[in-house]
Amino acid sequence: MAGTITIKLVFSGGLELLFGNEQNQSVLIPSFVPSDNSTHSSSSSSSSTTSSHNDIHSTGETKAADLEYLIYHLRDHLLKERPELFMENGTIRPGILVLINNTDWELEGEGSYQLCNNDEIVFISTLHGG
Repeated sequence: MAGTITIKLVFSGGLELLFGNEQNQSVLIPSFVPSDNSTHSSSSSSSSTTSSHNDIHSTGETKAADLEYLIYHLRDHLLKERPELFMENGTIRPGILVLINNTDWELEGEGSYQLCNNDEIVFISTLHGG
């Protein structure tokens, strides 16, 4: 695998509570990742703990890093609690707005969007109790 890319992350609308109460974070991920989105232990610039998901066996095939992989990476390496509030059925839970460089992810291909160095991905919860 050649190289890594830096992704800027913003969590708001309450989602930051699931990510150690840090709204702005940054993560370093490989440029090419397993096709099955298995997340191996990889370094990130935020204060994540060593994951117990180390050495997950993947199919050996790779793809360019995409938003779908990033979602799994966030779940496995940065999410501190309650993954069901972030992901549902292998994607972002309904009620969470995702912006890629200030554009709705639906206009960018959702999970298939190929990540670029210094992309900014914003996650905003639109769900509130009442």
